[in-house]
Amino acid sequence: MTTVTSMKCACESCLCVVNIGEAMEQDGKYYCSHACANGHADEESCGHDGCNC
Repeated sequence: MTTVTSMKCACESCLCVVNIGEAMEQDGKYYCSHACANGHADEESCGHDGCNC
C-alpha cells in the first residue's frame, strides 16, 4: 500500500507540488497558496519560484 504525501496543486495553471500536510485544503482539493485556492480572484500569483500561475 502506498501513502500519498504530496501532489500537484489543484489550480490548473499552477506547476507547484504541495505536501498534503502543509497545503491549503478547500472543497477536498489541495492548493499551494491562498491565491490558488481563491482562483486568483485578485489576479495575484502563488509567488513560488518557477511558477507563473
